[in-house]
Amino acid sequence: MAQMVRVQNFTVSGDGYGSGEGQSLDRPFGHADPGALFAWAGATAHWPTRTDPGGTYGLDDYCTRDFTNNIGAEIMGRNKFGPQRGPWENHDWQGWWGDEPPFHTPVFVLTHHVRPSFTLGDTTFQFLDASPEDALARAFEAAGGKDVRIGGGVATVREFLDADLVDAMHVAVSPVEIGRGERLWTSPDDLVDRFHLERIPSPSGVVHHFFWRR
Repeated sequence: MAQMVRVQNFTVSGDGYGSGEGQSLDRPFGHADPGALFAWAGATAHWPTRTDPGGTYGLDDYCTRDFTNNIGAEIMGRNKFGPQRGPWENHDWQGWWGDEPPFHTPVFVLTHHVRPSFTLGDTTFQFLDASPEDALARAFEAAGGKDVRIGGGVATVREFLDADLVDAMHVAVSPVEIGRGERLWTSPDDLVDRFHLERIPSPSGVVHHFFWRR
């Protein structure tokens, strides 16, 4: 089976925003409340950082479990890695995920200011100043025959969509509004010229949008 480029479990607000304004070290999603935006995923039985027993099953939990299914590498933008802009002031800070990041694969961070790669747990972060096509070639090589996930943020997902490099996409639309920030779309119907779209509502209030190439 051919390797695919996937967007998986990408969550936006009801008005289409994936993050708010004013990103900082303490507020990765700016003024938006990530607890509300990702409540659907955090409530599931297989949420990776769950420490309490229990959690929901059903469609939301299936999507949570599917996040890592057949993923061999991830590509993310610099703003998903951290809030810094411009040249790196130092290399001590290594992202928001602690000593055991949830990726467990090679991660390629797109940035105009490259820095040395490093490994935390079983995740290696590499920094590329590259086009989407060149970054994807590197990621496919590292993925060992598995799929490549485009992890975000919004600008990076849009960049790969605009380059027509995405094969399948799952976007969870959360029943909250952010109002301003980085917007994935005005309407999911913006993408139906290139993708089939299936919308499946969940009891949690989120609506799962599944896209695959026509």
